[in-house]
Amino acid sequence: MTAYRILHVDDEPDIREIVDMSLGLNAEFEVRACACGADAIAMAAEWSPFLILLDVMMPGMDGPTTLKHLRADPRTADIPVLFMTARAQEREVNQLIALGAHGVISKPFDPMTLAFSVRSHLQAIRLESLRAVFVQRIKGDAAALAACRSSLGRNADPAAVGEIKKIAHGLAGAAGLFGFHQISSDAAAVEDAVIARNGGGGERDPSELVRALDRLMSRMEGHREAPRIGAQSAA
Repeated sequence: MTAYRILHVDDEPDIREIVDMSLGLNAEFEVRACACGADAIAMAAEWSPFLILLDVMMPGMDGPTTLKHLRADPRTADIPVLFMTARAQEREVNQLIALGAHGVISKPFDPMTLAFSVRSHLQAIRLESLRAVFVQRIKGDAAALAACRSSLGRNADPAAVGEIKKIAHGLAGAAGLFGFHQISSDAAAVEDAVIARNGGGGERDPSELVRALDRLMSRMEGHREAPRIGAQSAA
């Protein structure tokens, strides 16, 4: 199993030691540490960690400034960052996330539960990544549905209708997993309309499929960006 590489940045040696002990005993994590923002920037570019735990208050270059430099370098721009700070009130947390952090771990933290907190954030980051991929799928599916939509009519192309059913079936099953519940519901309605049009649900208005498809496409048009997972502070 490949370990998650975690870079920890803090100017206090005691905190670095505790974090190294807390995370280092977990086989999932490979931990490296440094004492200042400048070293963190260099090490992140060289080592490419999966996650950076970044202290907020440090002499010289503080955490927010370090994050700004990390985001400006293509080699480190996409590395998730969790701030670690004693100032973990809602206002401060929101400000740090607005800077581009994925979350905040409050100080003082419990060494016995730090690994669990980090793992929870990693799971959220992974889900956010999968959700972003799904948004790209929505864009592709929307384009395919638009192409099929032009083929609908009294003598609709069976291949186009079949493609609509296939796409709608996939969206109905998967969209809700990523928080797109309305897309899932509208896609299920499109699938039902296709089944009815093909004679599986009795006599129904052929235009029902067009209306259902238009609702779905309108809904998809309004969800072109992945909803950001709201990371909260963790003890």
